[in-house]
Amino acid sequence: MLIAVLSLKGSPGTTTFSVALAARWPSPARPLIVEVDPSGGDIATRFSLESSPGLLSLTAAARRNNDPAAVWQHAQALPGGLPVVAAPPDADRARAALSALTADQAAGVSILRAAANAADTVVVADCGRIDAGSPALPIVRCADAMVLLTRAHADDLAHLARRLPAIGRWNAHPVMLLVGEGYSSAEVAHELGVPPLGRVPDDPHGAGVLCGRPSSPRWGRGGPAHSALGHVAHRVAKVLVARQPPPPTLPHQWPEERQTTPALRAIPGVPANPVSINGLRLAPPIQVPDFGSNTSRGGQAS
Repeated sequence: MLIAVLSLKGSPGTTTFSVALAARWPSPARPLIVEVDPSGGDIATRFSLESSPGLLSLTAAARRNNDPAAVWQHAQALPGGLPVVAAPPDADRARAALSALTADQAAGVSILRAAANAADTVVVADCGRIDAGSPALPIVRCADAMVLLTRAHADDLAHLARRLPAIGRWNAHPVMLLVGEGYSSAEVAHELGVPPLGRVPDDPHGAGVLCGRPSSPRWGRGGPAHSALGHVAHRVAKVLVARQPPPPTLPHQWPEERQTTPALRAIPGVPANPVSINGLRLAPPIQVPDFGSNTSRGGQAS
């Protein structure tokens, strides 16, 4: 299974959540993180990893070896043993490597897709902040699920509303997670016409472990399994697994489209134009409550 984690604006914590999602993925699947953020990777710096192996060596190897097992040879282990293919922190080198990896669909993207297709394997691709010109977009398009993280304040939602029609064409199985405080899930669903799957809470201690901060508790004690962020990631993973259907015999049928979609009335400065019905759409709803605690509009997002 291939999961693409991304954002559209700001830094809502895609890398931290990607690590949490992989660390808390249900057994017996083998998780692997692949950092494909064209802005440069963070994991190698956070955990003091070697410069190689990583995304650079994987890109070079993919040109001559399309064996999906080769992806694992370019991973390093985080505390607790979680494997990661880390991108270089330098944005120019990261973008160049990722562009080379995804330019050849038969080599670069297919090797990740093939690795994710292996039995009991999940590849979590940290795509960072993405746009229509991102070299990570081919990975998003072929992913089994797209997890969009967004803060829930007015400016973030206004930006998201304008891009919904395009985002809905990136992947057939999108889910949206709110990050930190801000508008409630019900308000976001009403204004965007898209129900969020849940909310990622503000959890400094849990994020500290997942970011490799020395002052944070060790990975084992107080690690992902014992943090609020880890609990959210585990529940999201279980929903993604449950939503992964067997190969369909008929074209997927979306729920009946609404005749009209709500305007983004509550977001200041946004024209009252309805969101396109061809925008971001979720699979048939599953009853999943907000994963975080109740929040209000006035607070600051994590």
